[in-house]
Amino acid sequence: MLIVVPKQGRAIDRAEMLKFMDGKIARWWMPDDVQIVAEIPHTAAGKINKLKLREDFKNYTFPTV
Repeated sequence: MLIVVPKQGRAIDRAEMLKFMDGKIARWWMPDDVQIVAEIPHTAAGKINKLKLREDFKNYTFPTV
């Protein structure tokens, strides 16, 4: 899964993001899904807070094809 924060004033969706990456990265690197979030949580030290992300997405299931 790829977590994306769109630029301010821009809207983006899953299909648009996957289409953008198609042909630019290896096929096996393509994410299975894209999640759009308002912001990525950071720790007090400025690092990405992976524990918070795991908590936010603990009930996430990949879409069926």
